[in-house]
Amino acid sequence: MLTHPTSERLIALGLTGMAKALEEQRRHSDLTALDFEERLALMVDRETIERENKRLVTRLKFARLRQSAVVEDINMKAPRSLDKGLFQKLVAGDWIERHQNLLIIGQAGVGKSFIACALGHKACRDNRSVLYYRLPRLFDALLLARGDGRYGRLLKTLARVALLILDDWGLAPLTPDQERDLLEVLDDRHGCSSTIVTSQLPVEHWHELIANPTIADAILDRLIHNAHRLILKGDSMRKLAAKQSGLDANQTA
Repeated sequence: MLTHPTSERLIALGLTGMAKALEEQRRHSDLTALDFEERLALMVDRETIERENKRLVTRLKFARLRQSAVVEDINMKAPRSLDKGLFQKLVAGDWIERHQNLLIIGQAGVGKSFIACALGHKACRDNRSVLYYRLPRLFDALLLARGDGRYGRLLKTLARVALLILDDWGLAPLTPDQERDLLEVLDDRHGCSSTIVTSQLPVEHWHELIANPTIADAILDRLIHNAHRLILKGDSMRKLAAKQSGLDANQTA
């Protein structure tokens, strides 16, 4: 008789997981054989899972990952020279705990963004804050924020996330304002958090993208000297997928 009002009170208290577990116990008569503490433990476990799932949804929404990628879906057999040992260490996430960076280098279509987003998703699952930006879009956001007074607030947001993903580094040389913006972001994060950078351009050519050599040294010093490097080589994954789906093998990806 008390089950219905009890469920309502649990929901009113924000204990929706416990309310669902209570309803499940009503529907499954075999659970009545359990003693009080066992049934209560099931309800507490359900509430814990419910809250963890809600927090994960919130973290993923904040992260704005470009692709719905998970590490379990990474094709380890694809011919792209993926260092499996290093990748497993990256999945474990200790490098984020140590505030190290990750550089993912490879030609277009080889899966850099997918891997970066998959590692970002895993970090969210590990209860870490993540934020994704394509680098050109980040510069646009910083420019807009500077104009409407949100620049300092955006820099604080970028500094606080445990893992920042900067996709598509090196598509074009940086402007003086972009150089300074990037230095501000990386300086705030240096030694405090981790950054993933993806690029088609080999690391030894990154200095050429930054006209001011002093700023270039400062940026790269904060980014690459404590970074793991995942170097990918091989055909475009899009091209391979097109072949497997029976599309014209001669068309470009």
